[in-house]
Amino acid sequence: MSGTIADPAAAQSSSAARKQDKLVKNAFLPDPQYDAEYSAQRQVDIYGAKSAVEPPRPAIELGRQQYTSGLYNESSTFLGQLNPLLPGLSVFGDWRTAVAYNNNNGKDIAQIATRLNLDVDLKITATERIHAFFTPIQDDNVYSRFEFGGGDGDQEFTAELDPDPATLFFEGDFGSLYSGFSGKEASFDLPFTVGLFPLFLQNGIWANDAILGGAVTLPARNSAALGLANFDITFFAAFDNVDNAGIFGAGEDNNNLYGVTAFIDALDGFVETGYGLEQGRDEEEGLLTHFLTVAYTRRYYNTLSNSTRLFANFADDPFANFLDDLEGKNDGFAIISENSLISGLPSTLIPYANFFVGFGNPQPLVDGNGAGILKNVGINFETDALTGFPKLDDTGSNTFGGAIGLQYLFNLDQQLVFEVAMVQPFEEDGIGAQNAQYGFGVRYQVPLSRAWLFRADATYQILAEADKNDFQDIFEGNFEDNFGIRAELRRKF
Repeated sequence: MSGTIADPAAAQSSSAARKQDKLVKNAFLPDPQYDAEYSAQRQVDIYGAKSAVEPPRPAIELGRQQYTSGLYNESSTFLGQLNPLLPGLSVFGDWRTAVAYNNNNGKDIAQIATRLNLDVDLKITATERIHAFFTPIQDDNVYSRFEFGGGDGDQEFTAELDPDPATLFFEGDFGSLYSGFSGKEASFDLPFTVGLFPLFLQNGIWANDAILGGAVTLPARNSAALGLANFDITFFAAFDNVDNAGIFGAGEDNNNLYGVTAFIDALDGFVETGYGLEQGRDEEEGLLTHFLTVAYTRRYYNTLSNSTRLFANFADDPFANFLDDLEGKNDGFAIISENSLISGLPSTLIPYANFFVGFGNPQPLVDGNGAGILKNVGINFETDALTGFPKLDDTGSNTFGGAIGLQYLFNLDQQLVFEVAMVQPFEEDGIGAQNAQYGFGVRYQVPLSRAWLFRADATYQILAEADKNDFQDIFEGNFEDNFGIRAELRRKF
């Protein structure tokens, strides 16, 4: 007798393979069908009804355009076969104009103010470029304006002009440059920048300034020994344009800065940490101020998204005053907790509650706008960088408080925010708020087109004059108030 005996295990494996093939085939929608009843819309629907969105093009585009497709001409290999040139010059930015009526710290002004932001980008290769940023109709943080009303308005147009670049830097990658010059594929990426470049860390809380110096990054690293799947480390240094008004004073920016920051995927979340050292020069010769920060971001039980941020700064001896009630004028510590609930409309309806407590004189590492460590706690803590819109005290100096709000984004085409906020001091130190402050704010934004944006803000802020713990005096009217209302048009190009 001849024949074969079936293998049950092999048959079962073959059956499982056929089922898996069917599952894989069913995971893809059919390809577009071109027949007599062709419908363009049905073909688009196959891909989720997505279509190309044409953004505003830059005001000036020369050479290779960005974010375009098509057949390109062969590139020059001046920097090597493996790093071909992709030259292109573009000028883009936005123009903001706002009308506002503000009663801010005793000044009552109605005005129209305007600012122009110009980015000039010269692409050299896919990784190398020269970039500059200009704000020609403002001088530092003072903007061209016409004060047409209010008790303190001067009834005049004031032009603030500054042709100097706010940033001007070269950006590139040592790995790509090595590949081009050597003719061998580099086994590493090492991006760097040098010049007057923007430093933006911890969402702008710890660093938000253009500094004159350089930076280099070790990107997309991992460590099996430490159990780290992904982390970046950036080293930076600057020798001018280092602004820290809270420690060195306004206008004193010729200090030295050295620092390192890291971004780490770890502990089931995201960690951002950094250290910076500012070294005083001239009148501040010998003053050393240390800055430390760490932040942890994570989503909990698909219900709460939280970022907890810690900031510390201390001068000279790390522990001389820092642990002694933080008496040193350059010593401070702050904790900021940012929280948002994941609602039934997680992409559009966002309740949030942010809280803070600060001791001593907590300071950001650098900030070109002179803003404090609380600038991102809520809309009541931020000005508009245009009309002098009122804000609550943002120093965080011996205070606690926070902001509770609700943001609604409609169909991702509008924004509406309501918020209440508080600053409560627990020690009179002469630095920040000495009495309680309460804020009520609202913001609305809507794109009028892909180039035009409309925004409106209103705020009312109660600044207690009486004992910071005596709410009765506040209810009886023993307080000052700040308020502001503004409307802005922004044109992107």
